[in-house]
Amino acid sequence: MTKDELGRWGEDLAARHLEDTGLVVIARNWRCREGELDIVAADTDGRLVICEVKTRSGTGYGLPAEAVTAGKRRKLRRLAQLFAGEYGRGWMSFRFDVVSVLAPPGATPTITHLAEAF
Repeated sequence: MTKDELGRWGEDLAARHLEDTGLVVIARNWRCREGELDIVAADTDGRLVICEVKTRSGTGYGLPAEAVTAGKRRKLRRLAQLFAGEYGRGWMSFRFDVVSVLAPPGATPTITHLAEAF
């Protein structure tokens, strides 16, 4: 599997996981000039859930969630504002989650969902 294929596969797993936990997926791979949101969902409290998905085949560069740096968090906050502005849904608040998919070759993938990660 290429890096892009692994990423898409991880996002598919993450979306199913989020739906299984009761979230409603609104958008996947939403793009604008400033960047991309992997998954946008709504929770049962009416919050907009911005979910960053990180998929890795190993931990040679650390755990997948460790790739969500301070700069990435700032960018996700900005993109969330742009998404809410574009869709005018009147979101009162945001929640930022990280879903980490660790998929070593030949092993069952491990999904770790960090709700309200930042």
